[in-house]
Amino acid sequence: MVNFRPAVSLIEPASPLAYCFVFVEGKLLLPADEAAPLLPVAIGTFDTDPATHHYLGRLDGHDCWTMLLAEVPAGWRPVPLRAAMMGFPAGLMGVAARAAQVLEWDRAHRFCGVCGTPTAIKPGERARVCPSCSHSVYPRISPAMMALVWRDGEVLLGRSPNFAPGMYSALAGFVEAGESLEDCVAREVAEEVGVQVADLRYYGSQNWPFPHSLMLAFTARWTGGEITPQPGEIEHAAWFKLDALPNIPPRFSISGHLIRDTVAALQRGSLPDALFSPIAP
Repeated sequence: MVNFRPAVSLIEPASPLAYCFVFVEGKLLLPADEAAPLLPVAIGTFDTDPATHHYLGRLDGHDCWTMLLAEVPAGWRPVPLRAAMMGFPAGLMGVAARAAQVLEWDRAHRFCGVCGTPTAIKPGERARVCPSCSHSVYPRISPAMMALVWRDGEVLLGRSPNFAPGMYSALAGFVEAGESLEDCVAREVAEEVGVQVADLRYYGSQNWPFPHSLMLAFTARWTGGEITPQPGEIEHAAWFKLDALPNIPPRFSISGHLIRDTVAALQRGSLPDALFSPIAP
């Protein structure tokens, strides 16, 4: 069970040690010793500008902060966020994702999008507010659907040109303005591979901080159409037998959970009953 209490303002009294998610040029700092885990430290360990500090809440009794540094200090190494998160337990992974998104929100909204005036932190809220026109901006969340299309004995998987060599996954795409999740699934599947689906079943969701997505995963039953990959988006797509899958994402991502759990359930003659949990083995 993840014991995280989110907060915008420091929970009093402050914990003696804190988890510090420190970023340098978009990479998270981890101990230089690759065998050492990220542990709570004294908040003054890092010589950072307090203006870049953002309080996140409390994990397992320890305060959590995110902040920026211009250079990597001695004893630490910068690691791409995705790689760092893959080595974290569920609780730490979730707070690291929150940390990255808070910093991205703060970076992207230093000026008002309405009138161009420099914005300021709004006390008591995770928001930046314009002192001139009062326009407030909260951390952005971009909903995106993921759909694993299935039919008897097979699942449809595709690969993007940006995937690692040989990697296949479920189909995915961002929700457009005025669109429901159900409409998005039908549209994206039709656009990306040219097939039609029905019987959508919600599987689960995952925060995906690259840079601020919320992935909502579904299974969908194929009802017709031949696979026609969308040029520029889908390099290759195909039906795969349940016992002959290609290389698929690890369980670190919801796609890895979705594919494995759905295939296992189809082999049992059903679909997954339990919603996705990032703590699931």
